[in-house]
Amino acid sequence: MGRISKNILCVNGGSSSIKFALFAQDNAVELNVLLKGKIDRIGLEGAVLTFNDMVSGEEGRAPVDGTGMNAAADVLLNWLKGRGGADFSVVGHRIVHGGSRRQPAVIDETLLAELGRISGYDPDHLPGEVGLIRLFRERDPELRQVACFDTAFHATLPRVARLMPLPRKYEAAGLQRYGFHGLSYAYIAEELIRVAGPAIAGGRVVMAHLGNGASLAAVRAGESMDTTMGFTPTGGIIMGTRSGDLDPGVIGWLLRQEGLGAAELSDLVNHRSGLLGVSGVSPDMQDLLSREGGDKAAAEAVEMFCYQVKKSIGAYAAVLEGVDALVFTGGIGEHSPAVRSRICAGMEWLGVVLDQRANERNELSISRAGGAVRVYVIPTDEEKMIARQSLKLLNV
Repeated sequence: MGRISKNILCVNGGSSSIKFALFAQDNAVELNVLLKGKIDRIGLEGAVLTFNDMVSGEEGRAPVDGTGMNAAADVLLNWLKGRGGADFSVVGHRIVHGGSRRQPAVIDETLLAELGRISGYDPDHLPGEVGLIRLFRERDPELRQVACFDTAFHATLPRVARLMPLPRKYEAAGLQRYGFHGLSYAYIAEELIRVAGPAIAGGRVVMAHLGNGASLAAVRAGESMDTTMGFTPTGGIIMGTRSGDLDPGVIGWLLRQEGLGAAELSDLVNHRSGLLGVSGVSPDMQDLLSREGGDKAAAEAVEMFCYQVKKSIGAYAAVLEGVDALVFTGGIGEHSPAVRSRICAGMEWLGVVLDQRANERNELSISRAGGAVRVYVIPTDEEKMIARQSLKLLNV
């Protein structure tokens, strides 16, 4: 991998996937994406690497042999090495849980040891992310790597929003509300300045990142004041396969009556609940929308999702003492007019009035002219945010 390259590879490792994007830094401001892709179904039969070369327009796919995250990452590195022009001198990683970290950081052994100590905070993501970093280091020890933390955006949470109602010793052990989707929210905060202007972007904004993982954030003057996810990404509203918030008594019942162990409980609330658990058929919103006419359970799953998002918007209107803008992003937020419409229905009291034609067309601004609250649909780009943060930190 050439040291003279000004390219940066951004890696977004999930529990069963790796998304990646290669950016070229043309000048001090502009970042142009050269290549985007992902490896899906890691650890399952049929794992595949798909890519889109943004320069040539080439699209393609390649099978991924082997199992596990390390095998998939090795395939990615070999594939990149085999492509002309896919060189890079910096790798920026999305790290889902950064603990108390407030800023991106250059990766060294001290940071890796710290992430290892808190791996129990997020066993679904952190061990795999650390494994990816170590694999890159083994392949190229001189390669500069940067950790960009999904929790960092929420470091501004007021103490009253961060503190959990548990005995003080648990706070000392690190149990608090951290919040997630921070790279997405940071990107939206910057884009909102461009889209809506500094007055609205610097006001009272509710952001809704709605996808397979889903959360909302209350943002004032560009800073996070509250967010639905908590100690882990499992908390908050109902998601594709995650339960969201549960009465702690439910956990106790499951442990006693079902005899679940810690791993089984984690699997239940992270991988078998949410839209999948309620519907009994699918975690995919579009699939559920297509089924809801003849499937009561699917219809209830959609209704529950929209209800919980609407409830959170109302709560954050109280936290912010009003709302100037509502922003939808994420896979569902960007591409499902039906879900946006149902969420916003009946919120005229707050000043949310949709232009249904603009909403159906997934336009940038979907609120009716004259409405008190501006409503936007802004596509997120976590990989570009990783590139921005990494290059700013390294000053390259």
